[in-house]
Parts: sequence; C-alpha cells; structure tokens
Amino acid sequence: MKTKQKLKSGLHALVWREDTWFVAKCVEVEVASQGKSKQEALRNVEEALALYFENEKVSAPPSLSNLELTDVTIPASYA
Repeated sequence: MKTKQKLKSGLHALVWREDTWFVAKCVEVEVASQGKSKQEALRNVEEALALYFENEKVSAPPSLSNLELTDVTIPASYA
C-alpha cells in the first residue's frame, strides 16, 4: 500500500514497502531512496533531495493538496 507524505522540504513523497525495505519517492522530482523503516526512508529521501538541490535556487513547490492515490488494474488483454 502506497501512502503520500509531505516532507519537511515542502515536497511530497510516496512511500511503500518492497520486501524488507521501505521506498520513498518524491512526487515533484525524480528522486527516491529507501530505508529499513518508513521513517528511515523518509529521512533518506530528504537527504537525497538536499543533495539534488544543493546548488539550485528552488521556488515554492506546487500545491498538491488534491493529490489522490488510486490503484490501477491493467486488463489481461494488455499484459
């Protein structure tokens, strides 16, 4: 199950579990990380974002308050 989290940076991350690891992926930019717990994955993605934006001027992120997660089933005819 994926959940949406607002990060300290103001950006958003999707978090889910893959086997024994939690994965956190930023919604606004292509940055992701992992950890042995949800909290560790979120801390790690925050650190990765800090490195990603280290020399960049960043404006306020867009509001994603209306973001909704939906499971999508691919029809068998496309598989």
